[in-house]
Amino acid sequence: MTHHPEPHLPGVLAIDAGNSKTDVALIGTDGSVLGSARGGGFHPAKTGAAAAVAELAPLVEEAAAAAGAAGWTGPLTAHVSACLANADLPVEEEALRVALESHPWGAGNTVVNDTFGLLRAGTDGPCGVAVVCGAGINCVGLLPDGRTARFPALGELTGDWGGGWGLAVNSMWHAVRAEDGRGGSTGLAAAIAEHFGLPTTIAVAEAVHLGHLPSVRLHEIVRVLFAVAEAGDATARSLIDRQADEITRLAVVALRRLELLDTPTPLVLGGGVLASRQPLLLDNLTARLAAEAPLAEPRIVVAPPVLGAALLGLDRLQAGPEAQERVRKAYDPAHPVAA
Repeated sequence: MTHHPEPHLPGVLAIDAGNSKTDVALIGTDGSVLGSARGGGFHPAKTGAAAAVAELAPLVEEAAAAAGAAGWTGPLTAHVSACLANADLPVEEEALRVALESHPWGAGNTVVNDTFGLLRAGTDGPCGVAVVCGAGINCVGLLPDGRTARFPALGELTGDWGGGWGLAVNSMWHAVRAEDGRGGSTGLAAAIAEHFGLPTTIAVAEAVHLGHLPSVRLHEIVRVLFAVAEAGDATARSLIDRQADEITRLAVVALRRLELLDTPTPLVLGGGVLASRQPLLLDNLTARLAAEAPLAEPRIVVAPPVLGAALLGLDRLQAGPEAQERVRKAYDPAHPVAA
């Protein structure tokens, strides 16, 4: 009979790896946070699954050291629960799971798209729909019998629109066209240029193109967009209106696929754009949902996404409600709030 070594720290290694940052946490079987670490973004599409997972190793070691398990041998913990951005297709999830198995981190490994982590963070059980609007945008739905609703979420190639990057790029599109005469006037042009301390948005575009301005800084334009919209700019408001429409479309399609439109159902909203709770976006979104999915129960999760990975891992270990409540309090004292 094969002997499986006991994990050094019974519990869960929770991983939330997003486009811009990665959080890892060691969670005890009682739901206590034993150690954690934070690093940069996770990009398996660029580096390959094995290399992307290997880059998590320093974070796992940092979390293990914080938990008093530096230099462990054998599996570090009972289960690795990984909620990963860019794990958009089942074949990608499987490749990442195989990559995780090559590291001595968990006796078992589960990989899901990070939107499932958001859904778990905002619900008490496996039923609901989640829309994440952060750097990108995605939506998933889940029923207790395991049926899911998913989208490829590969960007414009698969019909996606918006998220922080999409809003920023579209703001630049309108701003530059306003400056060079191809488009109508918009306050976005002057506001974006001023934000970056450059004379024009064309100069901003050139600075990004030449590498003088890191492209990641374009995400800052989202804050500018909302400020210009609050001042009444029609173009800025139209982008926010389109984002609310896109979020609603995703949610309604997922609810319809799972036959939940006529049933009170949690609708979990998260990601930086939604978690910022901008009234122009949320009021627009709430009105659309009231008309198109009146039984949906929107709630915003502002807790760190690693909470969802931790809860999913505790589910796998069949941890009791006390453990789940303990880890919730560690990350989200207020719990999800109504939109």
